[in-house]
Amino acid sequence: MFMLVNLFEEGENVIPWLVTDLLQCLKRTKPPRFNVVVMPDLFIDRLVTYPSEVEQFSQAIAEVASRLGGDIYGVKQIELRGGNAANTAGALGALGAKVYPIIKTSPLGLHILKFYLEPFDADLSHVKADGEVALTTAFELTYRGEKVNIMIGDSGSLPNFGPKDLTEADFQLLRKADYVCVLHWTALTRWGTELADSVFRYVKEKGKAKTYFDTSDPSAKKDDIPKLVKKVLLGKIVDIFGVNENEAFTYASQLNPKVKGLRKKLEHHDLAKECARILAKRISARIDLHTSTFAGSFTKENEVIVPAFNVPALRSTGAGDAWNAGNIFGDALGLPDSCRLTLANAVAAYYVSSPTAEHPTLPRLIEFCFKQKQ
Repeated sequence: MFMLVNLFEEGENVIPWLVTDLLQCLKRTKPPRFNVVVMPDLFIDRLVTYPSEVEQFSQAIAEVASRLGGDIYGVKQIELRGGNAANTAGALGALGAKVYPIIKTSPLGLHILKFYLEPFDADLSHVKADGEVALTTAFELTYRGEKVNIMIGDSGSLPNFGPKDLTEADFQLLRKADYVCVLHWTALTRWGTELADSVFRYVKEKGKAKTYFDTSDPSAKKDDIPKLVKKVLLGKIVDIFGVNENEAFTYASQLNPKVKGLRKKLEHHDLAKECARILAKRISARIDLHTSTFAGSFTKENEVIVPAFNVPALRSTGAGDAWNAGNIFGDALGLPDSCRLTLANAVAAYYVSSPTAEHPTLPRLIEFCFKQKQ
């Protein structure tokens, strides 16, 4: 019997009730100590936050170029740890999980990981520091009133990272882990599908972990998407598939040719939900959809949708990583879907509204949730 719970339609008025329910769940539940393996990326991120619309930014650049170079002053910038795996590891570590990054980077990258992750007792013994560091400059802009980020990246050693880079110690870790996450498939330009396929199949055959997959924006690897869908998404080796609106549309389009026609018929958010439903019908994984206004969990039997928190968004880069961490943490706690999604939304909201791009500890997250009830 199919069950639908759509609290998003109730609007923000339902958030105090959702938060109350979440806080009661957390009060009844003792946070477990669980192990999470995350791979494969660390980036050094420079976030450039331009205070106006995309058009104004373009005009400012054109003006400087017209005088053969110069400065644009008054643009806020911050440098911090980036990369889907490293960010998710940081957010999970802050909440109390034991994280094990499997990442190939440079000695500088390892130093940065130590700075950000060792305070959370992360195990960095599986980080390979014999490669090149990955770098990203992310321009955070406003487009038609909505925060967007445009990223320019140098992927370092990521393009060639694959199963060959995993050691016997790494495979022993995979056997013992409670969650194994392969993230940022898009940056793994040569062996990304092979890495996800080999890691998830190994876990299913030899381990006990839940497998968590989030590809990030697949647009740059359009030719590789059919292979990914066939080998990984349809391979019954992914337990939880995290997607945003664009990713849901891209993969649903691969499974149902009629999806592209829905773009003209449905509103943006309705299209995202319909794509998540299509994915849930065709693949064995639970589909966990996150957007700036709502989050949802979709399976063949159930569908739960809850609204996002209304907070001032100081950044958009890294929001999905924070959300994934909260989603995994809520899953490990065994929370009901509505509470798990609310917790994930809260972790993301705390992060995007933090002036210092800080991930919450569990006590700080609870304090944040209490404020949202008021």
